[in-house]
Amino acid sequence: MTEPVVRTEQLTKRYDGLVAVRDLELTVEPGEIYGFLGPNGAGKTTTLLMVLGILKPTAGRIYLWGRPLEDDPLAVKRRVGVVGEHDYIHDHLTADEYLRFFADLYGVQRPAERIGTLLERLGLLEFRTLRARDFSRGMKQKLALARSLLHEPDLLLLDEPVSGLDPHGVVEVRHLLLELNRRGVTIFISSHLLSEVEQTAHRVGIMHRGRLIRQDTIPALRAWLRQEPVLEVELHAPVPHLEAQLRALPVVRGVQANGRRVVVTVTPGADHRGSISQAVAAAGGVIVGMQAHEPTLEEAFLTLTDAAVDRWTS
Repeated sequence: MTEPVVRTEQLTKRYDGLVAVRDLELTVEPGEIYGFLGPNGAGKTTTLLMVLGILKPTAGRIYLWGRPLEDDPLAVKRRVGVVGEHDYIHDHLTADEYLRFFADLYGVQRPAERIGTLLERLGLLEFRTLRARDFSRGMKQKLALARSLLHEPDLLLLDEPVSGLDPHGVVEVRHLLLELNRRGVTIFISSHLLSEVEQTAHRVGIMHRGRLIRQDTIPALRAWLRQEPVLEVELHAPVPHLEAQLRALPVVRGVQANGRRVVVTVTPGADHRGSISQAVAAAGGVIVGMQAHEPTLEEAFLTLTDAAVDRWTS
């Protein structure tokens, strides 16, 4: 049986009276992209710092590739690449000098070739002799990503990796991460950009107030939200009193009408589009479009965190 790349057992971090992370049981499997989500203050960065060995846990254990982190942290860290949310870039160095410094630390073979490849892949090759202090925030973020990849790590730990990037840069980094993952690199991403995680991650863990409240695949989260199917109906023109007529149908559990757009929640287990179409036609309406609503990761995130707050405050 293959060991998880990252596994935590009852991982806890307290600061005086504040519990930043509580009894965290998390697994990241080999070859997956794992999205680590949560609002500000949820404990995401604290968790990453503990996994990196920078913060010492108050309780619990961390395993990387099945080995306790404390057994040989330096050996493990050679297999890890890291991009922090606020990486410090040595502003007085050029991009080339900065990467060469870290290539020497890692003992990278043929560093000039490796540096050139990464700079070109991230669109920074023409700026290799420019000092980092003259880089934009997005360019510095790309430079930090290039540094994290110098030694060809098996695991990438990324904290807000596309922070500060323009839309082209976001797509560029997304494609690079997917390419690395196809080669077998395991990627752990902590991010607020739920739409970006939704396009890349195989599984996600959702943190809230220091607790992991859900860990699952994105399709499983969508299926969980789909317990009450939703149909989105577009009308040719608004229909007076349509909302009340739809609510009268036995298969309808809820209706939200906003002009030409009507959202209908129906009972699960059957295709109710015919019943909805007949009711709209009987009311004098004309349907120009109807589709089943596909739940988003953002909806899952909001539903789970709101439910957690309700549970803890009740």
